[in-house]
Amino acid sequence: MEKSAKSNKEDEHKKQPLKDFFKDVVFVFGAFFVLNSFVLASFEVPTGSMEREIMAGDFLFVNKFIYGGTTPRSIPLTNIRLPWFRLPALRDVRRGDVIVFEFPGQREEIRSKEFLYYLKRAMALSGDTIQVKNRVVYVNGEQAPLPRNITFDGTNIMPDGIPDPYGRIFPPGAPYNEDNWGPEVVPSQGDVIPLSRENFERWRVFIGREGHNASLLPDGTVAIDGSPASAYTVQSDYIFGMGDHRDNSLDSRFWGFIPRENLVGTPMIVYWSWDPNIHLTNFFAKLATIKFGRIGTIIR
Repeated sequence: MEKSAKSNKEDEHKKQPLKDFFKDVVFVFGAFFVLNSFVLASFEVPTGSMEREIMAGDFLFVNKFIYGGTTPRSIPLTNIRLPWFRLPALRDVRRGDVIVFEFPGQREEIRSKEFLYYLKRAMALSGDTIQVKNRVVYVNGEQAPLPRNITFDGTNIMPDGIPDPYGRIFPPGAPYNEDNWGPEVVPSQGDVIPLSRENFERWRVFIGREGHNASLLPDGTVAIDGSPASAYTVQSDYIFGMGDHRDNSLDSRFWGFIPRENLVGTPMIVYWSWDPNIHLTNFFAKLATIKFGRIGTIIR
């Protein structure tokens, strides 16, 4: 009996390091989950829509706590969405903030086919009237401050009243182009939108993104979830986002407003940067493209 008790103690002693190891692993993963979900996340910039403030290939630390961190919105490396919740925000988004957000979808998509995070500058908030006149952005009738690194590719400006020749501009059918867009009011929760045959296509996708089915009946009446409706009440607040590289940015001018609930956070600093076009399999060539001058850059 004494030998058996001693043997059991020895077995427990041997198992203790393994138990401690698994406890440490659980603690590390738990701490990472909390930090990544609610406080700080990493984000790689895939495109040049925010050049020269943020460059393609930059890796950013994103402050998620400021707008209220959330649990994961999707299963990592998949397009499978997850139910999520948000903590209270430290402050709300402001005009001029650079924002990371869940992409709502292309102009004709109720929901994006892929789960993607986008990066733009918040130019206008819910209730604001925004207009682009000859590439100059006006919010509520006043010229918006110019981002410090705003970029255009050329000097040719598409005249006002000439619709985008590629038919890409939001909302569908509007006589706007990327250099002369609006004026449009950014929707706010509680806004009442009159509906008719004439403006049905303009609001169909917007209503769909809020979780309702908008359809046009044979007599020209608009129906919401199968019931005739002459108006629609907006359920969320929205943001209008644009890239600082104005001629190389597919943004709210093209696919519409950003739901406030899609906000993830705001980038703070570049912690790494290299050429995104070179594959990791060509590791040493990729290492040679490290942009040391970008590391430590504060995002504004």
